[in-house]
Amino acid sequence: MMTRFLVFCLLLSLLACRPESNSMLAQLNTLPLLLDRPAAIQYGKEWENVQNHYGQARQAMLDDPNDMNAHLKLVEVFINEARVTGEHGHYYPAALRTLEQVLQQDSLDGDTHFRALSLRASVLLSQHEFEAALAAGQTAVRLNPYNAQIFGVLVDAHVEMGQYEAAVQMADRMVGIRPDLRSYSRVAYLRELHGDLPGAIEAMQLAVQAGYPGQEQTCWAQLQLGQLYVANGNFKLARQVYEQALGERPDYPFGLAALAELAIHEADYEQAETLLKKACAIIPEVGFYEQLASLYFDTDRGKAAMQLVPQILDMLGEDTDSGHNMNLEYANVHLHLTHQYDRALQYALDEYQLRPTNLTVNEQLAHIYFALENYEQAQKHAEVANRLKTDSAELLCLLGLAKIELGEASNGRQLLQQSFSQNPHQQHQLADLGRQHLK
Repeated sequence: MMTRFLVFCLLLSLLACRPESNSMLAQLNTLPLLLDRPAAIQYGKEWENVQNHYGQARQAMLDDPNDMNAHLKLVEVFINEARVTGEHGHYYPAALRTLEQVLQQDSLDGDTHFRALSLRASVLLSQHEFEAALAAGQTAVRLNPYNAQIFGVLVDAHVEMGQYEAAVQMADRMVGIRPDLRSYSRVAYLRELHGDLPGAIEAMQLAVQAGYPGQEQTCWAQLQLGQLYVANGNFKLARQVYEQALGERPDYPFGLAALAELAIHEADYEQAETLLKKACAIIPEVGFYEQLASLYFDTDRGKAAMQLVPQILDMLGEDTDSGHNMNLEYANVHLHLTHQYDRALQYALDEYQLRPTNLTVNEQLAHIYFALENYEQAQKHAEVANRLKTDSAELLCLLGLAKIELGEASNGRQLLQQSFSQNPHQQHQLADLGRQHLK
């Protein structure tokens, strides 16, 4: 899976011809490596440019170990490659080690210190170390309160910590400094969390329009827009934006997985399986394997699904070993795949201790408690998850079913009617049960 970058071999051969080669070889071996991209996602010039940026930064570090700008350029390459290739376990620890070398310097100028803290906060967010990311971002913004990107980090960190009013304030600051793809996409997510689906769609459309066609971040925004269309019941528009993303960035694995979800909705399970297997073959993204396992369960192929579970757990373990907090991911696997609800609960409670006001954490707990038939706790956490009046169809379905089980049949049916009026095409574990109560 991880093949070493060809330039490494070329540098070795060149250094072998120089008298100082032994010391430089030793130094070279301590520098993090760039991994080959799978052929399907090299995208011609894009991969060539990545290799050039990496080679230039690496050579600058060899020429002058005190060149902190070169260190930060290397980190930027690693963060980008982690997103594109899914090789989180290699790139994020490498980025953090490089950043620590920068931050340990005694005489950093203000701009370099700011950039290093901003990048560190970004990596910590990706590793789900949200409290540490928030602390790094708050330190960075004191060094430079006029940079839009650091406010984006603060938006994300506040959201993940369940501090939504602060997140809105940071988003206002961000879009006021630089209205672009990054700021519009965050505005869209906050609007979605507050139940403003039309407003979220409008903001995400602006995000897509602000992006450069074919770039990874633009295609990512297109997928978020498609998911908003799905939440709004507009599957036709969702397909259009997914196909547009794949037209601009062929074999974009997250686009393939998004189309697979639409295929499942249309009961075209063969096509969904083909798309998911293709995505799995391109990058090691554990979510694709989980989607595939769920598809097998939904099509009465439990044996095939369970054969994937050890691989999924191994992938989660690798991420955990590299410093990635995977509590919710483990909880999701044990809730939906292994059906070991007690284990799912323990992982979710571990995350709840870290961020008890986060909506996603509370929604996950609500689902787990419902599976455990603890309907009081399911209702409690569902109501916390809906405290911003997000009113997502799936959450309303869960809350309605919990109320019915607790003897509030009238209120429960009303919530179910609202849920299926909002999205009559729901496909999740509780959807069929909700439909039965409405018959």
